[in-house]
Amino acid sequence: MFRGFNAVTIDAKGRLAVPARFRELLAARNVDTLIMTISPWDRCIWAYPLPEWEGIDSKLHALPAADPEARMAKRVVLGHATDCQFDAQGRVLVPQELRDLVHIDRRTVVLGQGNKLELWDDESWQRRRGEWLQEVASGSTPTSNVLASLSL
Repeated sequence: MFRGFNAVTIDAKGRLAVPARFRELLAARNVDTLIMTISPWDRCIWAYPLPEWEGIDSKLHALPAADPEARMAKRVVLGHATDCQFDAQGRVLVPQELRDLVHIDRRTVVLGQGNKLELWDDESWQRRRGEWLQEVASGSTPTSNVLASLSL
């Protein structure tokens, strides 16, 4: 569903103007709420359309309570999940706590990731993307089987 890269600015009140192409996809599905939470692996915010989030929520709730890693995943992902509704101008308020955790100030990158959007601080994204591309090009990181299986 979501793909592509957009550089945007979060306004002084913490509102993000969702790029038009993503808003149009959401509007076509009658989605007016994004569920935002933090990624447990990267310093970014995940933003799921509410219908997509419901499946993620079910999977997280099904994780075994006796598993320490599952409990931490629930604490991080569910514990930070916040309903964010679009305003009349197609903006969503990105919660201050989430912005602080991932160091988003103003300049933000919105990446389409299929079933969700990722929000990154622009500088962090540029640095992390550069590191990853350099690692892959140099062969210093093993290529996953999934990535290797793609016919690029």
